[in-house]
Amino acid sequence: MREDKIAVLGDKDSILAFKAIGIEVFPVNEDEEAAETLKKLARKYSVIFVTEDIAIKINDVIERYKAKPYPAVIPIPSSRGSNGYGMDSIHKNVEKAIGADILFGKED
Repeated sequence: MREDKIAVLGDKDSILAFKAIGIEVFPVNEDEEAAETLKKLARKYSVIFVTEDIAIKINDVIERYKAKPYPAVIPIPSSRGSNGYGMDSIHKNVEKAIGADILFGKED
């Protein structure tokens, strides 16, 4: 049963601070572990933040949840900074919804 709860998935150094504000954290190291953890969290949490480093590695699993209303899987920068995955994801979703690139003004 899904609850209105928030989880964070990623490397320990990047997500530990979220615990201080009451968000449940799930540190992972391996790609397979991250994919399995995300699948388990998707059954229970409404919002799941995933560090970009991990999100890139398990993109195929994340894609499964994009067509569903819950959970919202949101990429966030890791402690090493952003690698552009999150912004690229937002860009693609906005372009898909509107039919044009309104964020960066580029035309294909």
